[in-house]
Amino acid sequence: MADDDRYVPLGRTALRVGRIALGTVNFGGRVDDDTAVRMLDRALDGGANLVDTADIYGWRVHPGHTEELLGRWFAGNPSRRERTVLATKVGNPTGPGPNDRGLSARHLIAGCEASLRRLGTDWIDLYQLHTPDPAAGWDEVWQAMETLVAQGKVRYAGTSNFAGWQLAAGQEAARRRHFPGIAAEQCVYNLAVRHAELDVIPAARAYGIGVLVWSPLHGGLLGGVLRKTAEGTAVKSAQGRGAEALPALRDEIGRYEEFCASIGRPPAEVGLAWLLSRPGVTALVTGPRTEAQLDGALAAADLRLSAAELDALDALFPPLGSGGPAPAAWVT
Repeated sequence: MADDDRYVPLGRTALRVGRIALGTVNFGGRVDDDTAVRMLDRALDGGANLVDTADIYGWRVHPGHTEELLGRWFAGNPSRRERTVLATKVGNPTGPGPNDRGLSARHLIAGCEASLRRLGTDWIDLYQLHTPDPAAGWDEVWQAMETLVAQGKVRYAGTSNFAGWQLAAGQEAARRRHFPGIAAEQCVYNLAVRHAELDVIPAARAYGIGVLVWSPLHGGLLGGVLRKTAEGTAVKSAQGRGAEALPALRDEIGRYEEFCASIGRPPAEVGLAWLLSRPGVTALVTGPRTEAQLDGALAAADLRLSAAELDALDALFPPLGSGGPAPAAWVT
């Protein structure tokens, strides 16, 4: 793939990001710091210029550990920060106090300043609301974001785990304030969990919001879990959401792994390539635990599945209802 083709606009913005993003949720506890640094360098050199983290990541060591690790990585070579599109998140609990969480203007601004200190940088490219806060109205959220943007501490605002109607409400509120609003929504989406097709992705496309996909392999479920389990090499897929989903989907996963073998491609690469073919998807936030997994994710950016192969995957993991966005997906 030509260098220019490795990067696409983040939604309606002029900011360009690689189709594979490096998620850091496993850094600190599952990935040691030395390996994490090698993976960060490898990702950046491989075109994965978007690095996604959160203020609570690294909680297996202590909340904020991952941002601190990124700060040390940036300090080791100043050019890394200039080459990186840095995304972090705010909203989940960071302390015991009632205002150490949520999306109040107070917490958004305090959380940003704390993240900047840990990251050792002057700005965050994409500052994401980690989860909806029913107590925080959009005007309060945009008041805080406008302040952070005006101060030069944030370039773009984003959301994570929001519903389609919430994206629409947020954009309409931003429009009234003459503020750009949401640049990107980060949602769970993969072959096994296709709910985002009903309203999140259609809403994002309607408003020019980029879509970043988290858990693109559903916790390892789509990464060859049956073969790895038989070999005794399953780690991530033997726990969490992948393990929870496996009993109900064992037959489908078996046929999926057979299909991947028939076309001579690893299941993880096929699952990622399918997502990259989906309308509205900007980039995939992968959370590799090893350098080999990262290499596989980067390779998926160059894999083009044929129309017949895409049809076969749709047959294995059908869309909800009759397919497509709501309400047509369930209205006959």
